[in-house]
Amino acid sequence: MTPVWPLILAEIFKLFGTYTFKAFLATSGFNIACSTATCVPIHATAKRIGGKATASLATWLWAVFPTAILLTYESLWDASLTALILTTLLWATIAVAESHSIRYWAGYGLLWGFGLMTNAAILSVLPFLFGWAEYRSYKTKQTHPRNWILAAAAAAACCIPWTARNFQTFHTFVPLRSVGGLALWLGNNENGDGLSARQHPISNQRERDRYMEMGEIAYMAEKQSQAVRHIAAHPARTFHLSLQRFTAIWTGTSGHLLEDFRRAKSIRFYLVVGTDILAALGTLLGLFFLARERNPYWIPLATFPVVFPLVYYLALAPPRYRHPIDPALLILTAASLKAIGASLNRLAHLRRKRPNHGQPSNPS
Repeated sequence: MTPVWPLILAEIFKLFGTYTFKAFLATSGFNIACSTATCVPIHATAKRIGGKATASLATWLWAVFPTAILLTYESLWDASLTALILTTLLWATIAVAESHSIRYWAGYGLLWGFGLMTNAAILSVLPFLFGWAEYRSYKTKQTHPRNWILAAAAAAACCIPWTARNFQTFHTFVPLRSVGGLALWLGNNENGDGLSARQHPISNQRERDRYMEMGEIAYMAEKQSQAVRHIAAHPARTFHLSLQRFTAIWTGTSGHLLEDFRRAKSIRFYLVVGTDILAALGTLLGLFFLARERNPYWIPLATFPVVFPLVYYLALAPPRYRHPIDPALLILTAASLKAIGASLNRLAHLRRKRPNHGQPSNPS
């Protein structure tokens, strides 16, 4: 992992004890604070995209979104913090694209650097958001090329100390993290189901012994090689598992939607899965309406549902992996609800204005 989240947990453990109940409360409290603070960039971004009504609706959707609430204490990883950072980056991308301030662009680069040091997965959307901001600023003549060059340099500079540490530790070039080969293998090997992480060295003694014997870099390289060979030899199985992981990402299930519905016995399951599916549908409609209206911001928003989950279709897809893009999905859902509401209002207005030819005239 990149270092920000482990450092946060380390400080919490120093203050409240390692894996104590107080440490659990402190970590959950931190996640709750991050999830609550995410309302700010959601509101600011949605306001730029669709006005005050869209901003208010998107913020309320986030406030009651079950996944945003449950993951703050059910999964003590970086999902809530990453959601805050990535939504802030979306807000900053839209703002900096229309700014000529060199300070804003430098801050934009530093924000990317901090985000990458928190969760390297956001690297997948960096070229698209950064590229869109640079292109839009160029088209509107709002900035000089030196600004985005400075931003790129600032983002890269944030990664240099961690890369140097990795080289010193592993004696090879590891710019962010080394776990890619293992993640690919966990989702694509002959002994796994392609959906669970039960073969991870954390949970599997045999794999843990292999990891300790080979060392991290050699172990990750071996797993990547095995995964690539398995994918090449079993394309049909890979495609089938990718479809299941696609289902898992967008419905919040294990990848077997109908089977999970038959087995489910809790209202919580239906609440989470139902809202995840509605958010997915709202995202599709939101992108359609924004593109139809030629809203300039639909491109950076589309990056989140289109690009960010791609790697998880080939690896593993637990619910927390999608969570960083949930705020953007709810912004799109709010935009779709606003567009639907506007269409219904126009339809009702037309019906009221339509002459009532079939009725007798007023005798008076």
